[in-house]
Amino acid sequence: MERLKRKEKCQLTEKFLQFGEGNFLRGFVDWMIDRLNKEADFDGGVVVVQPLAQGLIPMINEQDGLYTLYLRGLQDGQKVEETRVVDCITRGINPFENTDEFFECASNPELRYIISNTTEAGIEYKPNQNPDDFAGLTFPGRLTLFMKRRFDNKLPGFLLLPCELIDKNGDELKACVLKYAKDFGYGDDFIKWVEEENYFTNTLVDRIVTGYPRDTASEMEKEYGYLDNIIDTAEIFHLWVIQGDKKYAEELPFDKIGLNVLWTDDVTPYKKRKVRILNGAHTMMVLAAHLAGLETVKEAMDDELVFNFMKTGVFDEIIPTLDLPKDELIQFANDVIERFQNPFIKHYLLSIALNSVSKYQVRVLPSVLEYIKENNKEPKCLVFSLAALIAFYRTDAANDNPDVMEFMKTASVDNILSKEEYWGTDLSMLKDSINGYLKSIEEKGIRAAMEEVVNG
Repeated sequence: MERLKRKEKCQLTEKFLQFGEGNFLRGFVDWMIDRLNKEADFDGGVVVVQPLAQGLIPMINEQDGLYTLYLRGLQDGQKVEETRVVDCITRGINPFENTDEFFECASNPELRYIISNTTEAGIEYKPNQNPDDFAGLTFPGRLTLFMKRRFDNKLPGFLLLPCELIDKNGDELKACVLKYAKDFGYGDDFIKWVEEENYFTNTLVDRIVTGYPRDTASEMEKEYGYLDNIIDTAEIFHLWVIQGDKKYAEELPFDKIGLNVLWTDDVTPYKKRKVRILNGAHTMMVLAAHLAGLETVKEAMDDELVFNFMKTGVFDEIIPTLDLPKDELIQFANDVIERFQNPFIKHYLLSIALNSVSKYQVRVLPSVLEYIKENNKEPKCLVFSLAALIAFYRTDAANDNPDVMEFMKTASVDNILSKEEYWGTDLSMLKDSINGYLKSIEEKGIRAAMEEVVNG
């Protein structure tokens, strides 16, 4: 078989500079740009820049930027599979080896958008950086150099769409760039240009991208009839929430072609929705499900008792504490359930259970406290999930900081609940319920105890 290659030179206009060539951006943003090109004649080419010295750029260039994306999951209860060759990437650049080629992009007047996904640690400011040491700079440091070239060329600024999973990613990236601009002595005019001619958005991204399918890649290549070293796989569900002026939605009309891209004045409620419902459902469910003898999220969804426990927690206890429109929350929760039921993804409970104490504090406890405040009573499923967490940490399956594991395994319930360092507050008011649930788990077993909570 021949390798996946272009039959003729790519004619797309290079409008995007993308820091990050990994599975996520190729299975999320590049897929959207590819659809925009093909369904709305957008004519947007993507130049992909490798953020680390080692990466996929050689393989991307070997295939002329082409790769196969395989989407699979449930949609309205039906299995859906979609395969497409994504062809919006015009070329890849390793800036550590081809620094001049990287900086030449700054002189392209058509370049308009900068996308990044350099991991949560990527948006980082370090003092005493040397602008002449390209390899030693952080990603925001390199971006500052690039933007200075743009400024020196007297060209317009950019719309920046960072996709790193940190709070206020756009604000953080802008703050780093401005600090580096000052450190590097680039002057007030450049700082003014950064602030006035560039638009940094805060974003929230949501899609499970499972990457290269090692177990089935050779079979897929036989089916496709070509070799592809960078096949990417992902779920059907996708959501991109962008905080910014809605005039930019006209520039990038993703929603006009049916993509789940929302422009909003504030991304915070959507982040809260994702953390409380999707992540919260995971954390409240997985420990009890593991204690019940299950191994994967799909198995938990197929187990009637565990499913009802999770569903009651989400719809009756979490959603009422959130301040977005209820129909949006219910739709999102139903989408989450379909994602959990995805037969193509094997998501192990114990992988989600990693560091569950800190996860419970961030993902579940805010819903517990809000529910108590609003209803003057406890949310039974969410509180029971804390008892299940304590029971889980008494087993050898827990995986956390060694000090956390030792404390949780040996401390009394009173000491655990009053450990403000873990919870951010004193949870002693839950003592009677937690002790009761733990007694029920120990005497009757996790299933009988869970059933009493769900049906009680």
